[in-house]
Amino acid sequence: MIFVKQDKLKTGMRLAKPIYDRKGVLLYDRNSKLTHQGIESVHNFGIIGLYILEPAEPVPPISEEDIEFERFQMMSTFIIKDEWDAIRKGQQPTSIASLVSQIIKNYGRLDHKINFVQSLRSMEDTWYKHALNVAILSALIANQMQLKAAETNDLVTAALVHDVGKLDIPPELQGDAAKEESGQDKIAKYEASGIKLLDAVYSSSPNIKRICQQSYRALNDIRKGKLDPATKIVNAAKVLMVADTFDMMTAMNDYREPSSEISAIRHLIDSPHQYDATATDGLVKSINILVPGAAIELTDGEKGLVIAENEEDILKPVVLKFSDNSVVDLSLGKKVGKLGIKDVMKTMDNRCIIDHETLEEAGFFRKG
Repeated sequence: MIFVKQDKLKTGMRLAKPIYDRKGVLLYDRNSKLTHQGIESVHNFGIIGLYILEPAEPVPPISEEDIEFERFQMMSTFIIKDEWDAIRKGQQPTSIASLVSQIIKNYGRLDHKINFVQSLRSMEDTWYKHALNVAILSALIANQMQLKAAETNDLVTAALVHDVGKLDIPPELQGDAAKEESGQDKIAKYEASGIKLLDAVYSSSPNIKRICQQSYRALNDIRKGKLDPATKIVNAAKVLMVADTFDMMTAMNDYREPSSEISAIRHLIDSPHQYDATATDGLVKSINILVPGAAIELTDGEKGLVIAENEEDILKPVVLKFSDNSVVDLSLGKKVGKLGIKDVMKTMDNRCIIDHETLEEAGFFRKG
């Protein structure tokens, strides 16, 4: 699977991922060959490029849940754009409430982990997609933390609108300049302007405003290295901080290399005075990371494959080393010394390289 930018697309290329319109209607399925009309649609939709299958590459396995996840992402992005346009005009959003209900219905009541698949972002749509992902992650975490229904509703609403001010960030601040202290200070001012917009639009919803304000201030203090651990922050804002940071670190866009999921999780776990440990644990229990089939690199430089997940400590699964086919349980303490997971190797669209069925056929574990 390779990523091909919009201006390099050619007829006959096979799609690795489906394309939907703004209503979620399937336009082009996986393995479809690109036509002149299809390439024109990509231009019209403002898509910066597509994942393309290489000539002899089979279509990778994907579950119905994953397909629906991607369809929902595409469809919801357009809704968020329309709602943010209304907020920026000082108008009440009309579809946010129904989108919040849909997100909670789809992701706030699950009894299993999901594959959290990142979609590529352009400078034009990056903040809409970020808001959606943060809202989905927030719903997942809220479910694990068993937050009350009203609190979850306010949290997901806040997640969908908290970054509306970032729409005014100029392109020159979204590249390497965003990493510099001066650039981050300028971005923070745009964020603050967005918070003021929300003060007016959500004047009768103090909880939503509080979540946005507290998470913004705390994340800004973390960036400056001056967060006071004694600062009182409501649970929903703590969840938003974890979800926001995870998505910002792992997002795929056309101007910055993303961190891996395991790097982002390790960052959150290693910073309990900045990011609430319960919220981080809720995230770990919500998405698949070091699951069977994940190809990994160990701290000694060797490559391996996760064959058993560790529910107690996500960073210490059982792995099969490629060099000698030995099985290593990273939770065995002194027996493995300082050996651990350095990073995860995944396909370009962030999926495990080997699926569960393949591992079952190889006899590593049985179904059920």
